[in-house]
Amino acid sequence: MSPETAPPLIAAQLNYLLSHFPLVVKIENKWSGSKYYPGILDRFTLVISYCLDVIKWDIIFDAESPMAAPDVIFGPDDENFQQFLVLRGEEEGDTKSPKNFLNDWNSRDPTQLMLLIQELRDQYMSFQKKRVAEVDDDRLKFEISTIVAREGIEMHMSSGVDKPEEVKFSVPLLDMNINKMVPGCPWKHKQKIYLQVIYPVEKKYVSTPSAPRLKLVSTTELKSIFSIDDVKLPTWLNGMCMAEYLPHLEESLENQVLEAVSLIDVRRRFIEALALQFGRPLEADPVFCRKATFLAASGVFTFLVHVLISTQFPKQQPELMLQSSQHFNSQGAPIKSLFLTEYPWSPRWEIPLMAERICDYLTDEALNFKRYCNEPQLQH
Repeated sequence: MSPETAPPLIAAQLNYLLSHFPLVVKIENKWSGSKYYPGILDRFTLVISYCLDVIKWDIIFDAESPMAAPDVIFGPDDENFQQFLVLRGEEEGDTKSPKNFLNDWNSRDPTQLMLLIQELRDQYMSFQKKRVAEVDDDRLKFEISTIVAREGIEMHMSSGVDKPEEVKFSVPLLDMNINKMVPGCPWKHKQKIYLQVIYPVEKKYVSTPSAPRLKLVSTTELKSIFSIDDVKLPTWLNGMCMAEYLPHLEESLENQVLEAVSLIDVRRRFIEALALQFGRPLEADPVFCRKATFLAASGVFTFLVHVLISTQFPKQQPELMLQSSQHFNSQGAPIKSLFLTEYPWSPRWEIPLMAERICDYLTDEALNFKRYCNEPQLQH
């Protein structure tokens, strides 16, 4: 957000929010509400992560009075949230209420908007917990009672004319700091894995309730070392509750995450073994060891070897791509091969042998690639 698009005081609030909010928050829309300064942006739609989904609130500043506190407009599905805030604000001693934040607004303190949004999100969590607690469903009441002491759980009650009532839980898994397990990791936010549990609201007695819908969700950057798509969820047995299900899942996940972290060093040793064959890499991923590029030659023909290593290495062999340093297509781009995976490979080989067999394979493949680069249709 630059001073050219928003008044400096408002831009400072937004920049601080986007840089320091502990969870993912984005600006979706920006527009001007000023009659006299239509080019100055003072209204914004914030997209705030909540319960493995997002909530969208409009933040309405006034470009003509940038020192004034903003208004907040909640989404159409949360029309009762404002009433909830009013009732909460009437409680004695509620010094952190959003109303107090707005009454004591200091436009020169760039932390104000972040603190306001954080408090509103906390209140929104309380609002959703209250809605879920009021649901007339014995199974849900029991589920909540078994996990009430677990930290970090978020819940959301959804209902509407065109959709059935259901309650969604976001359950954080694994009490471990994955960020600290990866030396030098660039992650801004703490990497987490969650279990999404969705229960349909059943107001009538059901002798054998159906299993809830289950889905693993992780923060996006975690896929650099561990993909939840590779995790097979344990079976939810008849009569099971969340408190019984979670320990088995967490034990399995912890072992898989620890293995994923240990595989970083395996990939690093593989890149080092390739360096013994090709020479020092031109580029390499020093943190996650997922890719490396080497310079190779076949006679006078020089080319780059791009090595892409998956998180499933060595079970899954690396993908290779060759790029000529001497041949270019009609657009001036270097000619590249398709991804190469049809080469000798066994995950049971020692790492030096893996690198040696790749080098042997490329000795022959380089000749095929050179012929491919010299085909006339690639040059024009």
